[in-house]
Amino acid sequence: MLVIQNLQLKDAAVFIRCDFNVPLDEFGNIRDDRRIRESLPTIHYALDHNCKIILASHLGRPKGVVDKKLSLAPVAKRLTRLLDHEVIFSEDVAGEDTRQKAKTLQNGEILLLENLRFDPGEKANDPVFAQKLAELADFYVNDAFGVCHRAHASVEAITRYFDNKHKGAGFLLQKEINFFHDVLQKPPHPFTLIVGGSKVSTKLGALRHLLPEIDKMLIGGGMAFTFLKALGYETGKSIIEEALLEDAKAILHEAKKQNVKLFLPVDFIVAKEMKQETKSKVVTYQDIPPEYMGLDIGPATLQLFEEATQKAKIILWNGPMGVFEIEKFSYGSINLARYIATLHATKIIGGGDTGEMIHKAGVLEKMTFVSTGGGASLELLEGKELPGIKALS
Repeated sequence: MLVIQNLQLKDAAVFIRCDFNVPLDEFGNIRDDRRIRESLPTIHYALDHNCKIILASHLGRPKGVVDKKLSLAPVAKRLTRLLDHEVIFSEDVAGEDTRQKAKTLQNGEILLLENLRFDPGEKANDPVFAQKLAELADFYVNDAFGVCHRAHASVEAITRYFDNKHKGAGFLLQKEINFFHDVLQKPPHPFTLIVGGSKVSTKLGALRHLLPEIDKMLIGGGMAFTFLKALGYETGKSIIEEALLEDAKAILHEAKKQNVKLFLPVDFIVAKEMKQETKSKVVTYQDIPPEYMGLDIGPATLQLFEEATQKAKIILWNGPMGVFEIEKFSYGSINLARYIATLHATKIIGGGDTGEMIHKAGVLEKMTFVSTGGGASLELLEGKELPGIKALS
């Protein structure tokens, strides 16, 4: 892979694709700035080489239109504080304001563009939009592992406008790729996989790919109900992917065939609505009332999962155990995270919601590695070639 260390960046203009897709609260405040902090080594490296630095990222899903609630302005303020260095903010993505500010940028100055996804050309991988971005700089650096599985303009099309001496991977992207590659080449055993989140569909490929490598698999979160339904149990109003019931049966069958011990929840915290103020109760997996939905694993499942992970040498966790964003349904995820933090094992956390949940549990520093990319890490675990990485090969 082409890397930033081999680029002759001295005094040049460098375009760095970062992943500043951070969670915001209802007032537009940043809830977790981990992704911003992870980008700092690459930015500092460019500053040390006296570069003119142009940073770009997306935030949320604005669907190709300007949505001020998803502006990167709060990120510019946080970056200014973290770097102790002024970050100039562009009012548009690749328009007149950006071109003028990029043109007058001095060595050692930093410009952050507005949300890339405000322009429909980003998700469309539009070469015209990509060229506009490419014209802003002499070098291109991708440090956004979280979007490397997307063939978007700032990730894939833009690389066509830079030769191999003028593009490369930043330090965060290198770290992510090397870690997953090195650990999963020859993983130590027992190897325990924990999967959660709402959908089986996003994790199906990774489950199939990893089954021959693992010793135990723990399934929680909303996806557990598709597996329980596949086994013939009633799941009330819980989230179900009906189209994947046969796939769930196939995973169960394959796990048995590969001698993988598979653990499903034995109890749940259920409620009629996904709200903090709603009444909830604990029921077994056989007793979910028709009008209720499962929103977290219950205390017996937490104990079961803790015992199942106790002797693991490596734990790979992708997906929370419940709707952890709501305090009432964060019990299972938070307490399992705090327990796993105490174990003497290699603890790898998939990005996205799982990373945010680990941050909320206050055990980020006790994990071996917390990825910044949820979807990207899953596709890497499937053995897929990611567009953003292929473009830098």
